Amino acid sequence: MAVLTAAAVAVVGFLAYQASANVPDNLAAKPKTSSSSPAATGHAKPKAKKDPLAVPAASGKGARVVYALSDRRVWLVDAKGKSARTFRVMPSAVRALPGTYQVTSRSGTVTGSDGVPIEHVVRFATTNDVAIGFSAAQDGSMESPDPTLKAGGVRMSRADGNAVWTFATVGVKVVVVP
Repeated sequence: MAVLTAAAVAVVGFLAYQASANVPDNLAAKPKTSSSSPAATGHAKPKAKKDPLAVPAASGKGARVVYALSDRRVWLVDAKGKSARTFRVMPSAVRALPGTYQVTSRSGTVTGSDGVPIEHVVRFATTNDVAIGFSAAQDGSMESPDPTLKAGGVRMSRADGNAVWTFATVGVKVVVVP
């Protein structure tokens, strides 16, 4: 019974994290400003909050997949430049360099170079003879990769992997930003 309770608490915690990451700004709680804070006294400019849903400005135009290395986030961007979907990813040890690529090949189900069965593989670059691409582990895991492996998989949830698979057919632009 304790195992089921622990599993339920973990699932609820994960869902709460997911929900909190996607709360629109107009629904989020606003922090109160103290009268002695620099912002309240006019001495410092308040920092603009970075919107994780906003497509990076330096990522080009038109339909594309945008992969931000430092944010560990992917956006699926429609032809009008609007984000159709965004989500967090787990990169492996070998990463693509910032630049513009296009989807070169896809595989429905294969075994990843780390030995994990994966699906919805969408390859777009090669770095040091290692293929770089998006994929989802069939068991849904997104664990930190073994840094000793020369693997180029950018892992995501199965639902996000399915969305990339549907959106990123061969020839679709992929923009990697720092």
